[in-house]
Amino acid sequence: MWGDVAYRVWLPGRDAVVRAREKDLVSLGSVQPTVEHVLHTAAAARLLDALEDNLLLAPVQSSVVPLPHQLYALNRAMARHRIRYLLADEVGLGKTIEAGLILRELKLRGMAKRILVVAPKGLVRQWQAEMRLHFGESFQFVEPAELSAFRQWRSDEENLWRLHDQVICSLDSVKPLDGRRGWTLEQLSTYNRERFENLISASWDLVIIDEAHRMGGSTDQVARYKLGAALAEAAPYLLLLSATPHQGKTDQFHRLMQLLDRDSFPDESSVTRDRVRPFVIRTEKRAAIDGEGRPLFKPRMTRLHPVAWQGRHAAQRRLYEAITEYVRHGYNQALAAKQRHVGFLMILMQRLVTSSTGAIRATLEKRLALLNQPQLQPSLFETADVDEWAELDGQAQVDLAVEARGWQTEKAEVEVLLELARSTEAQGTDAKAETLLDLIYKLQQEDADPQLKVLVFTEFVPTQTMLAALLETRGFSVATLNGGMDLEARTRAQQAFARDVRILVSTDAGGEGLNLQFCHVIVNFDMPWNPMRVEQRIGRVDRIGQPHVVRAINLVLEDTVEHRVREVLEAKLAVIAEEFGVDKAADVMDSVEADGLFDELFVHGLQNPDAIEAECNAVASHLRSAVAESRRNVDLLAGNQELDAEGARKWRDHPAQFWLERAITTGLPGKGGAATKDGDTWRLRWVDGSETVGACFDARTAASRPDVEWVTLEDARARAVVAELPRCVDGQPLPVVEVGGLPDTVRGVWSLWQIGLSAEGFGRRRFLAVFVTDEGRTFMPTARRIWDLLVTERIRLVGLSSEKVPGRRFQDSKRAAAANGEQVFAELAEEHAARIREERDRACHAYEVRYQAIGRIGLPSVREYRRRRLRAEHETRMARLDAAEIRVPDLHSVLMLRVGSPAGDAS
Repeated sequence: MWGDVAYRVWLPGRDAVVRAREKDLVSLGSVQPTVEHVLHTAAAARLLDALEDNLLLAPVQSSVVPLPHQLYALNRAMARHRIRYLLADEVGLGKTIEAGLILRELKLRGMAKRILVVAPKGLVRQWQAEMRLHFGESFQFVEPAELSAFRQWRSDEENLWRLHDQVICSLDSVKPLDGRRGWTLEQLSTYNRERFENLISASWDLVIIDEAHRMGGSTDQVARYKLGAALAEAAPYLLLLSATPHQGKTDQFHRLMQLLDRDSFPDESSVTRDRVRPFVIRTEKRAAIDGEGRPLFKPRMTRLHPVAWQGRHAAQRRLYEAITEYVRHGYNQALAAKQRHVGFLMILMQRLVTSSTGAIRATLEKRLALLNQPQLQPSLFETADVDEWAELDGQAQVDLAVEARGWQTEKAEVEVLLELARSTEAQGTDAKAETLLDLIYKLQQEDADPQLKVLVFTEFVPTQTMLAALLETRGFSVATLNGGMDLEARTRAQQAFARDVRILVSTDAGGEGLNLQFCHVIVNFDMPWNPMRVEQRIGRVDRIGQPHVVRAINLVLEDTVEHRVREVLEAKLAVIAEEFGVDKAADVMDSVEADGLFDELFVHGLQNPDAIEAECNAVASHLRSAVAESRRNVDLLAGNQELDAEGARKWRDHPAQFWLERAITTGLPGKGGAATKDGDTWRLRWVDGSETVGACFDARTAASRPDVEWVTLEDARARAVVAELPRCVDGQPLPVVEVGGLPDTVRGVWSLWQIGLSAEGFGRRRFLAVFVTDEGRTFMPTARRIWDLLVTERIRLVGLSSEKVPGRRFQDSKRAAAANGEQVFAELAEEHAARIREERDRACHAYEVRYQAIGRIGLPSVREYRRRRLRAEHETRMARLDAAEIRVPDLHSVLMLRVGSPAGDAS
């Protein structure tokens, strides 16, 4: 045209037609293949094929070698296109690790970048620590209370939740508020916008909610459920974690399942085993095995250790009795005045006096200082959310509750008690502290180990301070952990305990997230009233990988209400555990929800010691019903998996990382980049011009070398190099290669074919190797073997065949690929059809249930309008699925080689 020649060129790989000038085109015959091109195509196709065949990258590209049940969870999660699951393993099986593996898998496949974790406040540190330790993933903790202060440095329109791609926040800090005493509508609106609305609209790819059963709520109007429902709609991928998802409340469990898929669970009748099972991944402890096929958990020994009062402890005993009387009086005052916050303070005072004299003295001093203020204002505690309060550890509760307004005569009572506490403390060591020292010496003798490590738990920081000082004066090396320490200080303390420190004294908040398998002795110096919380403490050492039988010793003062209640209660809990075949009630009950039950039990015991047996019977009856209901619902959640130890072991030396290294380092030069070996690392220049100096492809090297950069498929630049494969078409030269490890007698044409299925919104591909001998016979096992050698051995390009690809060789190979690839395509087509059937089933089930629900509307005009709208939505959805059923096959070659030169062929 007008003196210029131009072409319209079809690019099949991109499904596009482009215009090109004649001078920019060359003939197919002039395209010279290279060894790098062969290696890149063979390795990239191998990796892509493995990914389509459900290759799991996360076990290969992290420091975790999954246990069989964790590998099962990852396999299950990635087997479906809808990655929305309830991870419901029993307590202690590592649901956080399972979520981390799925998170890594999505990132490595390029399916997720922005990730939000929502967890109870007490578990935030654990999430941060485990993600960093096991997966090298950093999560930014965002405290919404700080957003307002940060806002002054940013634009008012900016969504501050977008500043980090991986965020963790506490559950109750971001739930919406309908109102708050003394707040204007503007204040409420600002609060909800910054904490809730901006969070939801921050474009998350994956949302993970820990302790997700708390999202069920008592109704769909509860703030936590509103938060859960909004988060569920905010991201395509959703993981809910809960060991106790069904606690006998079908309506709550139904709301939980609705978060995963509203269409599959439109009403409570939809909660059936068949409908629930595809969304739930669950392993029970009794089925869990280690990498060698052995049971994962060892038995444990737990015993109550009563501490007798000696004559020298008379002052401490008087203090205990005086505080108990103060608590009885204060609790009754709280009941009469309906002052919930004073009741909570009294519960804490009773727990403090059984912890240590130092703990009750320090708290009485704070209490008196506040009561001396001219006019005590309502504290944040008095307006605090009950759910948030229950999730705090004992020390954090004390710090809030001590500010509560008291009753008229309390100041005088506290002054007397404080004087008694000070004089008691001056008289010497507490009874339990003396017992702890004797116990440690005895345990060292029993274990014949003078370096025996012991983990000591207390609820309160003053008790921790006292114990650390006492133990150090007796020559013990001591480390401490509490909720006031940052992540770095916590890590240092844990590492010191792992190395040479013999005793770790921790508060409950300090113990969150600890993995202390190297210690097997734990002493609960004081005990939370809720026995489920004691189990959480023991769980710090009774973990996956613990080589010893765990010994847990629970100290309790003799001849006290706490001792009598604990003695009766533990006997009844043991009967329930044996009756239902569970390790302990904590395996089936949420500790936070059980707090109120046990608080009430101990308070009633204080008020009426003669009724302790009856009160314990009532609590045991309640627990028995809860456990029975939970066991009845196990069948609803149970899977039928067979755990495979050998399958878990194979990931340790999987070649996927080697395939990736070969595909990238050989593929970059042909795509405009470069790869240069530099010692044991690579210098990479990517297609976009960016560079990586000191690149490696091995997880072990990356873990031991802070100076190298670990390259994985998580990097979009790496994915682009692997994903874009060329086409081999008629007219291209046929390279002749020598393949290391292949006998000289193997002669013929080897080719690699891509089998594709395309449909509306759907695409899959697999790869098939074909080998056709010079005699025209097809050998598929030989083809697979040659492919293996191409990605592992050295190859040499010895020339070009005098044969032309468009001739008989190409047609023979294509016929062989078509014949052997038909079954591969049939499997892709069946997977596609199954997906469409699943979507149709969900859509039809949701339509039928909603149609019936609309029928219950009284007004005929409203009823008919809503049904018309529902029908229209359903027809549109069905039309989309009809279009998606039309699938188109594709078969084309990406690589073709002559292996061994025929007689007389040019080289």
